[in-house]
Amino acid sequence: MYTIRVGLGYDIHPLVPGRKFLLGGVEIPFEKGPQGHSDGDALLHAVTDALLGAAALGDIGSYFSDTDPQWKNADSKLFVEETLKIISHHGWKIQNVDANILLEKPKLAPYKEEIRKSLADVLKILVDQVNIKGKRGEGLDAVGHGEAIVVQVAILISK
Repeated sequence: MYTIRVGLGYDIHPLVPGRKFLLGGVEIPFEKGPQGHSDGDALLHAVTDALLGAAALGDIGSYFSDTDPQWKNADSKLFVEETLKIISHHGWKIQNVDANILLEKPKLAPYKEEIRKSLADVLKILVDQVNIKGKRGEGLDAVGHGEAIVVQVAILISK
């Protein structure tokens, strides 16, 4: 029997001076970066949550708690890699990833293909299975004021 499931991931981080801006494992030059316990990569966090949700295996905090010193300043690629092992153990395989990145600045257009490739590499899938969309906050809320990044991710898995 062929089974498919969809997972939804969400992450939000305030943007603060003095932090690297990482998105999908790609460093983007900018004067602010996402504040977080780990490296603050909101895209990789949302992907991790979407994978776990699709497989009905909990959430990112269940495995990589932001109170655990082991994950302090950790590379968020580790979260995705470990989550892939977990879902693979249960027989799941990724079919596609679709992400909305809500951010006023920096502009993502020059980095979208690099982010897609990086995300495909960490997920061990083809680039054409990954879609990235940048959205602005249009001057509304923390995103629109340039104070935060929000990422929404949908992932389809199958077995």
